[in-house]
Formats: sequence, C-alpha cells, structure tokens
Amino acid sequence: MSNSHSLKIYNSLSGKKEEFVPLEEGHVGMYVCGPTVYSDVHLGNCRTFVSFDIIYRYLRQKGYVVRYVRNITDVGHLTDDGEDRMAKGAKVARLEPMEVAQKYTVGFHELMQIFNTLPPSIEPRATGHIPEQIDMVQDIFSRGYAYERNGSVYFDTIKFAKENPGVYGQLSGRVIEDLLVETRDNLKSQDEKNHPSDFAIWMKARKEDLMVWKSPWSVGFPGWHLECSAMSTKYLGKTFDIHGGGNDLKFPHHENEVAQNVGACGCAPARYWLHTNMLLLNSRKMSKSEGNTISPFELFTGNSPFVSKGYDPMVVKFFMLMAHYRSTLDISDDALLAAEKGYRKIMETNRQLQAIAVNAADFDGSETDTDRKILSLIDDVFAGMDDDFNTAMAIASLNELGSYINKYVHQQIAANEIAPWVIERMKTVFSTVIFDIFGLRDETESGGDSGTMEGLMDLILAMRAKARENKDWAASDMIRDALAAVGIQIKDGKEGTRWEKIDV
Repeated sequence: MSNSHSLKIYNSLSGKKEEFVPLEEGHVGMYVCGPTVYSDVHLGNCRTFVSFDIIYRYLRQKGYVVRYVRNITDVGHLTDDGEDRMAKGAKVARLEPMEVAQKYTVGFHELMQIFNTLPPSIEPRATGHIPEQIDMVQDIFSRGYAYERNGSVYFDTIKFAKENPGVYGQLSGRVIEDLLVETRDNLKSQDEKNHPSDFAIWMKARKEDLMVWKSPWSVGFPGWHLECSAMSTKYLGKTFDIHGGGNDLKFPHHENEVAQNVGACGCAPARYWLHTNMLLLNSRKMSKSEGNTISPFELFTGNSPFVSKGYDPMVVKFFMLMAHYRSTLDISDDALLAAEKGYRKIMETNRQLQAIAVNAADFDGSETDTDRKILSLIDDVFAGMDDDFNTAMAIASLNELGSYINKYVHQQIAANEIAPWVIERMKTVFSTVIFDIFGLRDETESGGDSGTMEGLMDLILAMRAKARENKDWAASDMIRDALAAVGIQIKDGKEGTRWEKIDV
C-alpha cells in the first residue's frame, strides 16, 4: 500500500530531517548494530530492534526492496577494564566462548520472535568475518591512518582529523579534546598510543585471551568498531543508505566506524544515520547497580517490584510504539496499564471494523463530509509514518478513525453516511498498519482461541528458556511434560524453540 507522501528521516549526521532518497531507486540498504551475545538482551536493545523492524516493514510497505543487515557481535567488544565480553562471559559460565555466543544468540532470536519482529535479510557474525576485518586494517594502513605498536594496531585520529576536517566528531557532536579516554580499548595499552583518543583496530592477544586469530601484526583479535565497518560494506557496498542503532552507540562506536570507513576508502559509509533513544524506569535511568532495572521476561511474568502484573508481549510492544523512536521512553506500571488499554481498544476496533457487512444499496453514490474526514484521517496515518516513522502520530490517527467506526457500529452514523469503498479502505488500512507495519498480533481475550494461544505459548516458552538458562532442568522438564499432557509438543533446534499440537 503506497501513499503520496515523501518520506522524511531525521539524520543524526546532519542533525535535521531530510527527504529520504536512496542511492538506487527502489532499493534500500540498511545496517543495524546487533547484540553482543555474552548475556541476555536488555529491554533497551529490544526497543531498538523493534523500532528498526518497523522501519524495515514500512520501507517494504512503501514498495522498496530492502536489504536489512543486522550483525551478531561475538568478539572484540571490551569491558571497561579491557577484557573481551565474550571471554568474560565464557569464564563465568565455564563454557567455550562459542557456547556462550550460541546460547545468547538463540535467546535473542526467541525474544525477537516473541516481539514478532521479522528476521533481517542477512545476520553476519563478527567471528565469521575476520579476513574482511584484517583486509580493512591493511586498507587503513595503506592510506596512512594506522600505526602498529608491539603487535597492536591503532587508528591515528589526530592525523585523520587534520586531513579530513569536520568528519571525526560530526556524528556525535564531539571534538578531539572531548574524546580522550572513551574508546574502550585495552586500557593497559594506553601508553602505546600516539594520542589517548586513538583506538585499536587490531589488538595483540594476551595469555588469558581465548578468542584469537593470526594476522600480519600478531596473534590477536579485531577491535569492536571494526567489525561493523567490515560487515556493512561487505554486504551493502562502500556507501549505503541507512545505518542504525541505539543512541548510546553514537560515540565511540559509530563515530569510529565513520573514521574507519573514510580511512579505508576515502568514502563515508551511510548517508542517513538513525538512532533510538533510551529507556527510563519510573523516570530514572536504568541501572543494575542501583537495582533500578527490569528485564523483558520480568515484564511478561510480572515478577518484578516495578509492575503490578505481567503484560503480554504485544502490550509491551504497543507501549514502545506509543512514543516516537527518538523520544525517551519512561516505563512505569501506570504507563503500561494505559498501553494495555490502548492495545485492547485498537484490536477491538479492528474486529468491529472487519465484521461490518456493507450493503451498497444503502448508499446513493455521493461523497459525504464523513467520507472526506475519514479519508483525511487515513492520509494522516501515513503522514505520521512518513514523518520519520512516527508511530505515535499514526496511532493517534487510527484512534480518531476508531471513533467513526464505533459510531457507525452503534448506528450513531447513518448507514448511507460512509461509502462502501471508504469502509473497505478503512478495513485495509487498519489491517495493514496494525499487523503488517507495526507487527502486532491480536492476543486479546476476545480475539479468539488462536491469538490467545499464541500469546500464552510465547510466554510459556519464554519461561522455559529462562529456566534452561538458569540450569533449572526440573522446571524446564515440568513445563515440557505439562504441555505434552495437553497435546502440545515443543521442539528445540538451532533456530530456537518451536511448538505444535499433537494427538494425545
């Protein structure tokens, strides 16, 4: 379903909304920074991936052929003390790093399925692209923006900034003097750098490092920022359309990506940079150390002091859509209760609308004022989405349309006041926006056995996955056996857990 509006996107690089014009007409290349799979994906990550799923869906709805690339980071992302997050997770769990990566990648996919997001076109892993990353380091060397110290290779930010004025710092709005110690390299090697703002693009392995590869400089591993530069350009070209991620990645990650790409080929990577904003919990920044945090599964089960009950995953998703992706989103029990009410209302409205049987004989063929108002609101739905993917504006317009539907159903609007084709247009728009663009499912109680069943099974499988993660095999087996007793078989595989009905 196309519309006549031009799509405008807020570009973090320019700091303003710009009309979206892809490099190749009819095609879009989009890269989004995926999870670092050393632990459970947190709720802020979920908001980012839900937001870009809707962007992906809407671009396709507008008729674009979209190649959506979202990576898996399974090496090189360091903690503040310079230890690889994957290796640290492996040591804590007494597992091989790839076991950790597989475990949390499966968990991530299960969670994305619970939120009903579409899989990306390509999902590359950092460990599967070491040769490409080594090649990029060599390209940066050949252009004079890298230097080697004791087997590690660093990006020369001072030289790059002097020779490419206005590039380094444009995305994050920072200047070299503000970038001194925020690069999260191996902090024990700071004395090897020409300048504190230089960042590692290849790190020499220490004895305790578990994930290492041979390179022209040393046995070691690539820098965290390098993987996204190498993988995005491998699958989307040296310059592509959209690069996205959370606002916390603007610096150092995305800023350093830009520097690496320009340093390697003299060309900027993405033309439009999109960033989602942060989540708050009861108006405070989430913090594990302060106990002010909540996980997706705690939201679903209600097992948290911050919520009065569990919320269906579709309610949580609808709550995210009620705010623009660039806005701060404040989680509270009251806000979730309001979202639950809004979600149920819009699903009930859609069911009422789809059930309307129009009798063309009741309509005399002339366009009414009501028709024009409805068509204007339909236009507003897509105008909202074309205004930097503003789901909140689109939902507001859908709710206004809902008032006409409610009046028509309760005969407060005459049967001949809305043209049959306008009603059919509303049916198509509601279904398309709610299910195809927003990616919602109808899991309300009155929505029939299918929707309720899907929602319950998503929740049960999520609880079982959590039990398996905690090695609570008794609870995991109890859930499996209880489901089998009522005719539901669950199957664990490489792509996650599936369920199906069986005869008992």
